[in-house]
Amino acid sequence: MATKTKWTIDPGHSKLQFKVKHLAIANVVGTFRAFSGNVESDDAAFENADVFFEGDAASIDTNNNERDNHLKSNLFLDVVQHPKIIFEGKATKVGDDRQVTGNLSIHGVTKPVTLLLEHTGTGEGRFGDKRAGFELSGKINRRDFGLEFDLLAGGNLVVGEEIRIQGDIELVQSGA
Repeated sequence: MATKTKWTIDPGHSKLQFKVKHLAIANVVGTFRAFSGNVESDDAAFENADVFFEGDAASIDTNNNERDNHLKSNLFLDVVQHPKIIFEGKATKVGDDRQVTGNLSIHGVTKPVTLLLEHTGTGEGRFGDKRAGFELSGKINRRDFGLEFDLLAGGNLVVGEEIRIQGDIELVQSGA
């Protein structure tokens, strides 16, 4: 049996963002500033790789302190009771497309999620370490995770239900 290769997210070269409609007219973009994760793969193609991600819910940043505090409150993420956002899944290839499918836990609720995945390259880092890059994208519905805050303005939800996820992830091979 082959030994799996372990990779770790390089947070200094990775970003996890989300977009959600405000008043059904414009997007609010946010970032999670603190997260970690790893990938274990049998091969350089990352097919059937095991994926683990953990984000600090309190690290949410939408470039507006008042909004960030509201999102951290018990009306949304409730970061005191639910400090982590966790994803555990598997990267697979379906035809020419790649995806990562697994369980996403937000606000104490775990649901299956599939995100699109693009392997953007593998190469050597500045200090001889092996690195791999990925872009991921997809969407979830906040209500699926118990994020039920509803406030209407002008007949529209202040915060949309659909949350689009976009990530740029750089991995470093462990023990390289």
